[in-house]
Amino acid sequence: MSQEERLLLILQYLTDHNRITVEDICTYYDVSRDTARRDLVKLEEQQKIIRTRGGAILPSNHKRVHNYHHRLQYVSEEKKKIGKLAATLIQDNDHIILDTSTTVQAMGEYIDLECTVITNSIHVAEILSDKTNPNIHLLGGILHKEHRYLYGHSVLEKLDYFTVDKVFIGIVGISENGLTIVDEEDGAVKRKMMQRAKQVIVLADHSKIGITEFFQFAKLEEIDLVITDEEPNQAFIQLLTENNVELLVANSNKVGQ
Repeated sequence: MSQEERLLLILQYLTDHNRITVEDICTYYDVSRDTARRDLVKLEEQQKIIRTRGGAILPSNHKRVHNYHHRLQYVSEEKKKIGKLAATLIQDNDHIILDTSTTVQAMGEYIDLECTVITNSIHVAEILSDKTNPNIHLLGGILHKEHRYLYGHSVLEKLDYFTVDKVFIGIVGISENGLTIVDEEDGAVKRKMMQRAKQVIVLADHSKIGITEFFQFAKLEEIDLVITDEEPNQAFIQLLTENNVELLVANSNKVGQ
């Protein structure tokens, strides 16, 4: 096995297990301790790992959240599948809240029945304004110009007057650390939205699963359903089960706990 091949295997191991020791490298790839150390030195030079005493870990990988126009250009097929399936959960005369995420925005394309939609997303309101049936309540507040949503005290205060059937929430990360996002202001609004709903539904493509970002706005036990596009690993499914959260997979329409 060449060093290049071994380095790829080491990085894959780190992706799966978060850390690796020199002993692990020696055992799994049948090399000496000196060779294992040289592998780690090489990866460190490439800025792909952080060396620790006796091994290595992956550097923190915080996702950059691009501005809203950029994200709209790259609404993936996965998000569209999730959004389409999520829209089927809405019934006639439902009162719902939609947040600002692009996955929830993709859902808006499939909503055209008698319902009342409350949102703080300018783009979601624009999409729904082209539909015949939904009634739209756009929450007023401070405009986040880059990401096209409204936030602040007036949004939080107005939400206190509503009680809805369902809320659909997008996230940057969902893990044992709960639901997380980059911006605290956005997280505060999402949390208030959840508190005003009888059912909390999280839309998260597979890339969000197992990720923890800067600001936690809710715990897993506070949500009812997760909709994603790929079957998660067994550890994550077990985590949902322990917190009484249902799972719906868009590709298979499989429901479980």
